[in-house]
Amino acid sequence: MQLQVFDSPTAFDALAAEWDGALARSHHDTLFLTCAWQQTWWSTLGEGEMRIVALREGGELVGIAPLFFAEDAHGVVTAAFIGCKEVSDYLDFIVARGHEEAVLRGILNFLKSADCPPWHVLSLCNIREGSPTLTRFCELLAAEGWQPRVSFEDVCPQVALPRSFEEYLMMLDGKERRELQRKLRRASEEVRVTFAEDAARLAEDVDDFIRLMKASTPEKAAFMTPRMARFFHAIARAMFERGRLQLAFLEVEGVRAATYLNFTYRDAVLVYNSGLDPQRFAYLSPGQVLIARLIEKAIAEGFRVFDFLQGGEEYKYKLGGKDVRLFTLTARRN
Repeated sequence: MQLQVFDSPTAFDALAAEWDGALARSHHDTLFLTCAWQQTWWSTLGEGEMRIVALREGGELVGIAPLFFAEDAHGVVTAAFIGCKEVSDYLDFIVARGHEEAVLRGILNFLKSADCPPWHVLSLCNIREGSPTLTRFCELLAAEGWQPRVSFEDVCPQVALPRSFEEYLMMLDGKERRELQRKLRRASEEVRVTFAEDAARLAEDVDDFIRLMKASTPEKAAFMTPRMARFFHAIARAMFERGRLQLAFLEVEGVRAATYLNFTYRDAVLVYNSGLDPQRFAYLSPGQVLIARLIEKAIAEGFRVFDFLQGGEEYKYKLGGKDVRLFTLTARRN
């Protein structure tokens, strides 16, 4: 196993041609581990020292460990995934299938090496159940005496999409199905769904999304700091350029009443965040109507999964979500 350690953002450009190919061969191929996502996150939200470890066998890229090391006010240095925590719903090491043992041992050796910044705590968030990071890597950490601990973090409700919207409606609880159909009928002649499709006005569309998101709840308004707004603009642009952005609006009388910022990746639609005016047009349930139309669109376009991402909000289950569990792996160096 050959290790190549990068300590600057030039790593993303150096590995760009191979990164997503390695990810496609991994256990958990996810948008949040693509080169574009990781690069955008680091350029807008990154802090501390970065280390990206590329692991090769016979010249082939078979693993990537995207990490950063940040010191708190008490002098404790924590090693974490690039992307952790708030805005990247799934994270992990990138480990090509069939190379698990060699890659995970290589990452462990890096954490013990002089190429790695001194650290006290390892905190790896948003790891999907079934990952070898939660099993074999945990065993390797324990063998070092580093006291690994796996703790439940959150759920990502997902809907396995059928072949038609009618079949999807029949999957829902009878009461929920009838209520959703009633809302769709009531809104059918008053609303229209539009998408951000013009590169020249994407920034304005993202501003509209941010405005509606902040209007939704005080918590969302507090979350959307100027720094976070810069990230949303940057990630929307990066995903738009790659054909992965689905920024949707529900318009009533020409006014944008609700919005969803989603991404498409492989066979899934990822429901990233939303916003709406909680007072105006409330009688039309614009948020619920829009999400139903987006599920209908996903089915029509052949997507197999509608992923609501992190959070166990009730509406996700009413729309058919089934939990995928996420865990955090922590360890403490002696």
